[in-house]
Amino acid sequence: MKELFPILDLLQQDGGFSAVWLLALALPILPNLWCIWHAYKHEFSTPAEKYGWMLAGVFIPVAGGLLYLLFGWRRTRGLADWAKSPTRR
Repeated sequence: MKELFPILDLLQQDGGFSAVWLLALALPILPNLWCIWHAYKHEFSTPAEKYGWMLAGVFIPVAGGLLYLLFGWRRTRGLADWAKSPTRR
Protein backbone atom coordinates (compact mmCIF):
# COMPACT_ATOMS: atom_id res chain seq x y z
CA MET A 1 0.00 0.00 0.00
CA LYS A 2 2.83 2.38 0.80
CA GLU A 3 4.24 1.94 -2.68
CA LEU A 4 1.00 3.29 -4.16
CA PHE A 5 0.70 6.26 -1.81
CA PRO A 6 4.12 7.58 -0.76
CA ILE A 7 2.46 10.47 1.09
CA LEU A 8 1.43 7.94 3.74
CA ASP A 9 5.07 7.61 4.79
CA LEU A 10 5.21 11.33 5.54
CA LEU A 11 1.94 11.30 7.44
CA GLN A 12 2.97 8.41 9.66
CA GLN A 13 6.22 9.88 10.95
CA ASP A 14 6.55 9.94 14.74
CA GLY A 15 4.13 7.04 15.04
CA GLY A 16 0.95 8.90 14.05
CA PHE A 17 -0.79 11.59 12.08
CA SER A 18 0.80 14.95 12.73
CA ALA A 19 -1.27 18.13 12.93
CA VAL A 20 1.52 19.95 11.10
CA TRP A 21 1.09 17.65 8.11
CA LEU A 22 -2.66 18.10 8.20
CA LEU A 23 -2.22 21.87 8.14
CA ALA A 24 0.35 21.66 5.34
CA LEU A 25 -2.02 19.59 3.22
CA ALA A 26 -5.16 21.67 4.00
CA LEU A 27 -3.67 25.15 3.71
CA PRO A 28 -3.54 25.31 -0.11
CA ILE A 29 -7.22 24.42 -0.37
CA LEU A 30 -8.49 27.21 1.90
CA PRO A 31 -8.31 30.04 -0.68
CA ASN A 32 -10.30 27.92 -3.12
CA LEU A 33 -13.00 27.11 -0.59
CA TRP A 34 -13.27 30.79 0.36
CA CYS A 35 -13.37 31.78 -3.33
CA ILE A 36 -16.28 29.46 -4.05
CA TRP A 37 -18.22 30.47 -0.92
CA HIS A 38 -17.65 34.22 -1.37
CA ALA A 39 -18.48 34.27 -5.08
CA TYR A 40 -21.63 32.25 -4.45
CA LYS A 41 -22.98 34.69 -1.85
CA HIS A 42 -22.11 37.96 -3.63
CA GLU A 43 -23.39 39.79 -6.69
CA PHE A 44 -21.22 40.51 -9.75
CA SER A 45 -21.86 42.67 -12.80
CA THR A 46 -22.92 39.59 -14.81
CA PRO A 47 -23.87 36.05 -13.86
CA ALA A 48 -21.17 34.75 -16.22
CA GLU A 49 -18.50 36.54 -14.20
CA LYS A 50 -19.83 35.05 -10.98
CA TYR A 51 -19.86 31.52 -12.38
CA GLY A 52 -16.46 32.06 -13.97
CA TRP A 53 -14.89 32.84 -10.60
CA MET A 54 -16.64 29.89 -9.01
CA LEU A 55 -15.40 27.58 -11.76
CA ALA A 56 -11.88 28.96 -11.39
CA GLY A 57 -12.02 28.07 -7.69
CA VAL A 58 -13.15 24.55 -8.50
CA PHE A 59 -11.04 23.65 -11.52
CA ILE A 60 -7.79 25.59 -10.98
CA PRO A 61 -6.69 24.21 -7.62
CA VAL A 62 -4.47 26.74 -5.88
CA ALA A 63 -4.19 29.49 -8.48
CA GLY A 64 -7.96 29.96 -8.84
CA GLY A 65 -8.37 30.85 -5.17
CA LEU A 66 -5.31 33.08 -5.13
CA LEU A 67 -6.43 34.94 -8.27
CA TYR A 68 -9.83 35.50 -6.67
CA LEU A 69 -8.16 36.89 -3.56
CA LEU A 70 -6.08 39.24 -5.72
CA PHE A 71 -8.68 40.37 -8.27
CA GLY A 72 -12.11 38.81 -7.92
CA TRP A 73 -13.41 39.81 -4.50
CA ARG A 74 -13.04 43.51 -5.33
CA ARG A 75 -15.36 43.11 -8.32
CA THR A 76 -18.35 42.13 -6.17
CA ARG A 77 -21.30 44.48 -5.71
CA GLY A 78 -22.28 43.36 -2.24
CA LEU A 79 -24.20 40.47 -0.80
CA ALA A 80 -26.99 38.91 -2.81
CA ASP A 81 -30.45 39.70 -1.47
CA TRP A 82 -31.10 36.09 -0.49
CA ALA A 83 -27.81 35.98 1.48
CA LYS A 84 -28.62 38.98 3.68
CA SER A 85 -30.06 38.46 7.12
CA PRO A 86 -33.78 39.30 7.40
CA THR A 87 -33.03 42.46 9.39
CA ARG A 88 -30.74 43.85 6.64
CA ARG A 89 -33.10 43.28 3.68
